[in-house]
Amino acid sequence: MTGLHEGGAPRTKPYVLRPQAREDRRSEVHYYRQEAGTAVADKLVKAMAKALQDLERNPSIGSPTLGRLLGIDELRTWRLQGFPLTFWYFERADHIEVIRLVGQRQDQGDVEV
Repeated sequence: MTGLHEGGAPRTKPYVLRPQAREDRRSEVHYYRQEAGTAVADKLVKAMAKALQDLERNPSIGSPTLGRLLGIDELRTWRLQGFPLTFWYFERADHIEVIRLVGQRQDQGDVEV
């Protein structure tokens, strides 16, 4: 899945959600829908879209700190506004490779990349 501007024009760098990131996203929406209701799940979907849009427009916006701590070169993270979730991604030459959506309370050293 890639990101596009409304009307179909490509953004500066489109994102690509890897399969695990898509599964993470589905799981989080399901969890919030079950635990907090449809309205909160809808807010999560909007927050995810906004975060991905931010990354497309400014790929270097994310923090490299976790990547350095885990010894994963070029890994960056970007937090969703209003939710304790973070996108993990790599900036590639022609796209943003989003590899995970991780809860901030998870043991980040145990997350498979």
